[in-house]
Amino acid sequence: MNIADLTIKKTHELLVKREFSVCELIEHFIREADEKKDLNAYLEIFHDINKQVEIAQKMFDEGKATMLTGIPFAMKDNILIQGKVASASSKMLENYTATYDASVVKKLREAGAVFIGRTNMDEFAMGSSTENSAFGVTKNPYDTARVPGGSSGGSAVAVAAGMALGALGTDTGGSIRQPAAFCGVVGLKPTYGSVSRSGIIAMASSLDQAGPFAKIVEDAEIIFNAIKGYDPMDSTSYPDNLSKREVKRPKVIGVPVDFVRAKGIDPRVLENFERSIDTMKEQGYEIKEISLPSLAHGLSVYYILMPAEVSSNLARFDGVRYGYHRDGENLLDDYMRSRGEGFGREARRRILLGTYVLSSGYYDAYYGRACSVREMLKKDFIKAFENVDIIATPTTPTPAFKIKEKSSDPLQMYLADIFTVPINIAGVPALSVPDGFVDEDGVKLPVGMQFVAPHFHEEALFTIGKDFEKIRINKIR
Repeated sequence: MNIADLTIKKTHELLVKREFSVCELIEHFIREADEKKDLNAYLEIFHDINKQVEIAQKMFDEGKATMLTGIPFAMKDNILIQGKVASASSKMLENYTATYDASVVKKLREAGAVFIGRTNMDEFAMGSSTENSAFGVTKNPYDTARVPGGSSGGSAVAVAAGMALGALGTDTGGSIRQPAAFCGVVGLKPTYGSVSRSGIIAMASSLDQAGPFAKIVEDAEIIFNAIKGYDPMDSTSYPDNLSKREVKRPKVIGVPVDFVRAKGIDPRVLENFERSIDTMKEQGYEIKEISLPSLAHGLSVYYILMPAEVSSNLARFDGVRYGYHRDGENLLDDYMRSRGEGFGREARRRILLGTYVLSSGYYDAYYGRACSVREMLKKDFIKAFENVDIIATPTTPTPAFKIKEKSSDPLQMYLADIFTVPINIAGVPALSVPDGFVDEDGVKLPVGMQFVAPHFHEEALFTIGKDFEKIRINKIR
C-alpha cells in the first residue's frame, strides 16, 4: 500500500474491489501515526476503534458504503467525540471527556468514517503556529525545526505526513488555510453558517468555522459535502433553502494588487504567486486588478473582535463547574488561581485584551468601531464580486517560520494571518491550494494559493482549485 498515492476516491475504489479491508487500511495508518509520534501531530491515537472498523466494513459488505466509509480521519482537539477527551490543547480541559458528538462528527459517523485520533492545536485555537499548546509544539514534516502553522497544525500535519487521509480543523482567522499552506495540503474555510458549530469548543463565535484538510481538492470537496448542511442545534446555521446558489464556472480572477504587494510579504512568495497568476492567464482565465481598500484594516478589526468574543466565551472556565481547579484561600482566590494556571500565556493575553475593548469607556472607541469597519469590509467584498468570480491572494506572507522565531513577538505572529483574517470577518469561503515551494536554508518549503468566492459558492472554489492543481502538475512536467 503506497500511502503517498492514496486519495479518498482511490481508497474507496480499492476498498470496493476488496484490494484490502477496512481493518488493514486503518491498521496501516495507525502504524504510521505511531511511528511518527515525534511530529506531535496527535495528542491521542485511538487504538480502541474495532467497533468503528466493523461498522465500516459491514457497510461495504452490504453495499451501503459512502465515499467516506472506512476513511481514516484525524480530528482537531476542540471537536467533541463522545467518550473521548476534548481538551482544546489546554490545561484547563485536559481531563474533560466529551459526553456527546459534535454535529460534524455525527455526519462523518453516518458516512462510515473512522476516527483514528485527536490532533494538537494552539490552546483554544489561539495562535498561528501550534506553539501555544499545553502539550508541546507540533513540527512541520518538511522541516522539523519549523512550525506547521496554526491553530489546526496537528490536523494539517496528520494529512501531510500520511497519518490520515482526511482531517477536520476549525478556522477563525486562517487556522485551516495557513497550516494547509505551510504543510503543502489543501484546506477549506467554508462559508460561515454552512457547517454546524454544535459540539465545537468556541473561540470567537462569529468567526469560527469547521472545515476539511485533504491531499487534493476533490477530497476536500467530498468531505465538505458530507459535513455541510443546516443544523437546528446551531443558531448560526443557514437553512439549506437559503444557502443554495446558482454557481457558474469561474472565469474572472480578481487580484487586489495593492494589498498583495503590501510591505511584509516575502519576495519569493510574491514572485511565486505572480508566476502562478500568469500561468492561469495563459490557461484562459481573465485576470483583473481590483481594489479592496478595507482589507488593510482586516488585521486590526480581527484583533479587536476576536479577543472580545474570546473574553466572553472563556468566561465559563472558572474552576467552579468543570475544568482545571486550584484551591485558594477564598472563592475569589480559587477563581484567580484556576484561571491563571489553567490558561496559557496567549489565552490570558487575548482574554485581557478582549475584556479591555468591551469595558465601559472603551466599547464605542474599539469594539463598536471595529463592528462598523467589519460591515464596510463585507460590502467591499460584495462589490468586488460584481466584477470578478474569484479573488486570489497568497495564503500566507511567508513560508513556515522556525519554532520560537516569533513566539516572543505577538505582533509579528499576528501578521502571519494578514491574508486570511479578512475572509472570516466577511464570512465568505476560501480555499488554500499548494502552490509550489520556496528554498529556505537548503529545504524546500511549501507555499499556498488562496482562492476566495462569494457566500455559498464553494463549488466555484472546487472548480478553480482542481484547474489550478492540473496547471501546477503540467507546469512541473
